[in-house]
Amino acid sequence: METENLEYKESIIQLKKAIISISAILNKHKNGKIIFGIKNNGEISGVTIGKDTLREISQTIYDNIEPKIYPEIKEEIIENKSCVSIIFTGNNVPYFAYGRAYIRVSDQNRQISIEELESLILKKHNANYRWDSELNENANIKDISDLKLRNYTKTIGLKFTTKREVLVKLELLKNNQVTNSAILFFGKNPSLFFKYLNLRCATFLGKDTANNVIDRKEFNGDLFKLIENAQDYILEHTDTGMKIDGLRRIDLPEINKEAVREAIINAFCHRDYTIPHEISISVFRNKVEIRNPGDLYEDLTIKEITTRRISKRRNPLIAEILHKTHFVEKWGVGIHKIISLEPKTKFEIIAKMFSTSFERKTNEATKDVGKDVGKDVGKRLEFILYKIKTKEHFTYLSLAKELKVTDKTIERDLKKLIANKKIKYWGSKRKGQWLINKKT
Repeated sequence: METENLEYKESIIQLKKAIISISAILNKHKNGKIIFGIKNNGEISGVTIGKDTLREISQTIYDNIEPKIYPEIKEEIIENKSCVSIIFTGNNVPYFAYGRAYIRVSDQNRQISIEELESLILKKHNANYRWDSELNENANIKDISDLKLRNYTKTIGLKFTTKREVLVKLELLKNNQVTNSAILFFGKNPSLFFKYLNLRCATFLGKDTANNVIDRKEFNGDLFKLIENAQDYILEHTDTGMKIDGLRRIDLPEINKEAVREAIINAFCHRDYTIPHEISISVFRNKVEIRNPGDLYEDLTIKEITTRRISKRRNPLIAEILHKTHFVEKWGVGIHKIISLEPKTKFEIIAKMFSTSFERKTNEATKDVGKDVGKDVGKRLEFILYKIKTKEHFTYLSLAKELKVTDKTIERDLKKLIANKKIKYWGSKRKGQWLINKKT
């Protein structure tokens, strides 16, 4: 059966089409195989191989494919019939056949558009380009925070001598210039140098962005801070239930904390920093979605990263800094860790954005993370409504203490009641009061 990198040709007369297929396959997969002597339906027909047949095939390929390739061409006996196989590889994309560039789509060859050709050429030229280790012309060593660098060296067990020496040891300073990674992690104000480094977070009332936004926040800072901001935002805007195990209270978050943290770290570690877009977190009624700019690196597929432990690092220097602090434990295990902790996690690529989507275990504010959690949420909302109705004085902290939750949980519950038009706030911040809507 023909595939994207395997093609059958019944006769050597079809050599021109085969050469086009070779260039198309190389531009997509960088390796492949053509077999002459097999019909499209898989029937072995065989071919007649003369004294100069293999040499003539080799010469025709050499004359009509640019850049030059040197395939393995040989006679192959299949079901007692002579066939010719061409095995080829090449990393020097884009390849042209008869002056035109093609790309493999399923088992067909499609001519590459000008935009696609430009993208292939740019990718070729940037093969050895690493944004994270590039020297930043607008920054210098004075823009690096001593305190942040000291805290990091203490964490990883590296002796702090001078700022300059430490940066050199971490490969963050070259020719008296700091790298982009140095600013990302240890800059006094990284946002001054990178406009799209910030983190955007939003919580929606329904299942998509068409519904009302009930909370929106934007965070700035270094990568360590943004990773913590992202994790805290998700935990604060999803529900946490509990169960009692003996004398211990055990929190039951809707989404496993380790899976969330791993997905956030992946987003910051593997994003494409050359794309002018922020990392975003969207909390919907039914899911939490983390999006980072950039598709998978070097033509990796969703299937490959989810079924096989394949890891290609777009930002090896960023990954190494995170690895030293155990944010990143082992290469290639992050996606598998997420799946093992949250099996229903979905990974997608949408408009050059990589998306990790966690299913929430509640579909509505008053339904469960397990049945007990849902009851807790519903009872909390009813209790808050009762407090407001009876005009009993309370603060976020007093309610949190009474209900044995965090003040952030109370803040989120009040926002839910506002979004559902159950309550409203009237008056100034200091002397105002909560009121029940008439329809409630």
